[in-house]
Amino acid sequence: MARNKTVFAALAALLLGAAMLSLCVGAVPVSPGEILSALFCGERETVGARIVLYTRLPRTAAALLAGSGLAVAGAVIQTVLCNPLAAPNIIGVNASAGLAVTIACALTPMSAVSTPLIAFAGALAGVLLVLSLSELAGASCMTTVLAGIAVSNLLGAAIDAVVTLVPDALSGYSDFRIGGFSGVTMAQLAPAAVMILLGIVLALSLSRQIDVLSLGTQTAMSLGLSVRPVRLLLLTLAAAMCGAAISFAGLLGFVGLIVPHMMRRLVGEESARLNLACAMGGAALVTLCDTLARVLFAPYELPVGIVLSFAGVPFFLWLLLKKRGGRASD
Repeated sequence: MARNKTVFAALAALLLGAAMLSLCVGAVPVSPGEILSALFCGERETVGARIVLYTRLPRTAAALLAGSGLAVAGAVIQTVLCNPLAAPNIIGVNASAGLAVTIACALTPMSAVSTPLIAFAGALAGVLLVLSLSELAGASCMTTVLAGIAVSNLLGAAIDAVVTLVPDALSGYSDFRIGGFSGVTMAQLAPAAVMILLGIVLALSLSRQIDVLSLGTQTAMSLGLSVRPVRLLLLTLAAAMCGAAISFAGLLGFVGLIVPHMMRRLVGEESARLNLACAMGGAALVTLCDTLARVLFAPYELPVGIVLSFAGVPFFLWLLLKKRGGRASD
C-alpha cells in the first residue's frame, strides 16, 4: 500500500512536470509566472500569454487526453482479450477509426462534435472484426495479433486509397497518418475530452468485472459473470476512447502497448490501480514525447508519432521475443 502511494505520487509529479514543461519550452520560452498569469489572472495581452493560451495550452491538453485515453484503452483491451501483445494500433482499432474519419471527410464536411463519434464507430467495428477473425481461427494470443496486423494493413491501404482519390478528404494527412498535435484547437478537443474522460471513469467503475474477466472465460463464467455482454461493453469503452483520441491526434501508435506493461511492473495487475496509473502514465509519456518532438530539431518539428514509434517498435519486438515459446503460442 505504501509503495503504491509512492508510485502514484511520483506519477502525479511527473504528469504535472510534463504539462508545465510542455507549456514553457518552445521557439519562444515562456516562464512559469507568465503561464500562471495567463491561466489564472486573465492576462491575455503579452506575447507569452497568447502563445500559452492559443498554441501550447490546446496542444498540451491534446497530448494529455490522447495519452490517457489510449493507455487506458490498451490496458482494457489486453485484459479483455487476455493478450499481452494487444494494443489499439496493433489489432486494427486505430486504423479502422482512421478509415471511418477519412471516408466521412471525403463524403461531407465534418463538425468537431461528429468526428469523435464517427471515429468511435470505426474503432468499434475494427475491434469486433479482429475479435471475430481470431475466434474463427482459434482465438490464441498470436492469432489475435496476426489478425490485427493484417486488418491494420488492409485498412491503412484503404485510407491511402481514399486520400489518393479524394486529395482534399483529410487536411494534414501526413500528420494524421503518423500522429501529431499540430494545429489542434480547443473546439476539436471538447467533445473528444468528454468521451475520453467518461470512458476512463466507466473503466474504473468496472474494475471488479475486469478483474474477474482477466481470470479467463471459463473461470469468469463459473463466478457468475456474463462474459459476452461485459466483454462487449469493455471493448466499446476502449473503442470510444481510441476513437476520440484519433479524432484529433491521428493514428498515434504504441501508447496502448507500452504504458500498460510499464504500469503493471509498478502497481500490479489489479484493474483499478492499473487503469488509474495508465491514465497518468500515458498522459505524461505522450506529453513528454510531444515536447521532445517540438524541441529536438527546432525550429523544425517532428510529429509525436515518430518519437513514439522509435520507442514502441523495439518494445514490441522485445515482447515478442519474451513470449517466444511461452504463452504467446498457446
